[in-house]
Amino acid sequence: MYCEYNPNPSGKRVGDCVIRAIAKAMSISWDAAYASIALQGYLMKDIMSSNAVWGEYLRRHGYKRYVIPDTCPDCYTVREFCQDHPEGKYILATGSHVVVAEDGCYYDAWDSGDETPIYYWRLRDAVQL
Repeated sequence: MYCEYNPNPSGKRVGDCVIRAIAKAMSISWDAAYASIALQGYLMKDIMSSNAVWGEYLRRHGYKRYVIPDTCPDCYTVREFCQDHPEGKYILATGSHVVVAEDGCYYDAWDSGDETPIYYWRLRDAVQL
């Protein structure tokens, strides 16, 4: 189920999906998420939207990445992931977008339910479903 979520102080809906997702997943403000990811990018000498940068930030905070099997590359959606994972908190990555799924809902500034997730992040100590 789609749940509208946009913590961007300016209400922007494009270009900051990593920041919005990390803010939601880690229960921090958009500003705190932005500053943290920007610092990680600075330390790695890479841009903050790079998968390597925000991925390293998540690793440093106890998250682990899991690949979604590519048995049907275009037919498994964010919406279906949420139906299959009714409990827990996940950060889903598509080829061009990042969104948080929590307890069966996906939180985003727009309805990204038809996007195809490639992998997801979850806290290491969380129970795998």
